[in-house]
Amino acid sequence: MIDILVGVVDLETSKACFEPLSRLQYLYAPLMADQMHWFCKPDPASRTHHLHLVPTESRAFRNELVFRDYLRSHQELADDYEALKRSLAARFEHDREAYTQGKTEFVVEVLRRASPA
Repeated sequence: MIDILVGVVDLETSKACFEPLSRLQYLYAPLMADQMHWFCKPDPASRTHHLHLVPTESRAFRNELVFRDYLRSHQELADDYEALKRSLAARFEHDREAYTQGKTEFVVEVLRRASPA
């Protein structure tokens, strides 16, 4: 799965990206539409790509970057996350929600560690 985060100014003006993304075969799905614009490719049943348009001023966008940066600077945790994701992918091959839920505790803990006291 290729998971792409794109920072945008706001959700309304980022709608201008919908048509160009459609020409690239990205399909829009109104998942958490109050927080982001979510696209997938090639189709919702068989996804290889996720694309998230998220406002750069949002907590969600900042958390994604904090999580990424913390894993980049803590290789052992990055390895643990990789192992967790592989395990969950094998265990929940056909249950995307359970896969995502299985990562939640790890992500919350990394964000807690990365947050200034």
